[in-house]
Amino acid sequence: MCTIFGCGDDDKTPKPDLSNEDRRSFIKGAIALPLATVLAYPELAGAAASSTTPISVKLPGGGEVKGVVALPAKLPAPTVLLVHEWWGLNDQIKSVAAEFAKQGYLAVAVDLYNGDVTSNSDTARRLMRNVDKDLATRQIKAMADWMRTHKNSTGKVGTVGWCFGGGWSLNCSMVTPVDATIIYYGHVKRSAKQLTNLKGPVLAHFATKDKWINKAMVEGFEAEMKKAGKTDLTVHWYEANHAFANPSSARYDQKDAALAWQRTLEFYKKHLG
Repeated sequence: MCTIFGCGDDDKTPKPDLSNEDRRSFIKGAIALPLATVLAYPELAGAAASSTTPISVKLPGGGEVKGVVALPAKLPAPTVLLVHEWWGLNDQIKSVAAEFAKQGYLAVAVDLYNGDVTSNSDTARRLMRNVDKDLATRQIKAMADWMRTHKNSTGKVGTVGWCFGGGWSLNCSMVTPVDATIIYYGHVKRSAKQLTNLKGPVLAHFATKDKWINKAMVEGFEAEMKKAGKTDLTVHWYEANHAFANPSSARYDQKDAALAWQRTLEFYKKHLG
């Protein structure tokens, strides 16, 4: 279930129908399947995740940040930086990176847990709370800057994150120039002063039944964005709950997830090319 700290693993959502033949064909790379179907089945997400490649980027002043990269068929390409949920950089997020690559983007999924991954909500809560914010800020900035100057990049960078990652998607665009920022039900309590350096348009997906990332928080964010002179903000509300875009969540909403994904792709196409 979902709590104010994130999304749990009480999955009561029926999985999409999938034959054993189609499952085997996907794993072999013989057929493509909708992203929602891939994310709903751990073995399919694992197969998609295996198409990504581990990377490590040095930090100015020492240290490193790790993640995975997925390359599109055509290069150079605009880049998308993905930030994971409170579970860590798991196969699900890696498979979304692989899907972005299929859509024509050089996709990088960053690891802000430095290798830790879990499916246990108590452990996830601990990992999230133990994130060194200063280090994570250095890491996400270094990864975005690396992507911008990558030999296979057009120089355009977009960010996207879910829940824990939604807040860090916004944090990234506050510390380094980003061409498009997307937030999925992430913590957005920020002051106008904090938002001063934010560059580029922002698209945000929120859920009306979310008791933590709620109307009051989002309306406060909109007001602070306006105070900071940041007018290129698009907010979409869905009659759903927190984690509605995650097929492995008990609160997954197939219709709203599909609409949010469509809007995400349209937003990137407009601002990244």
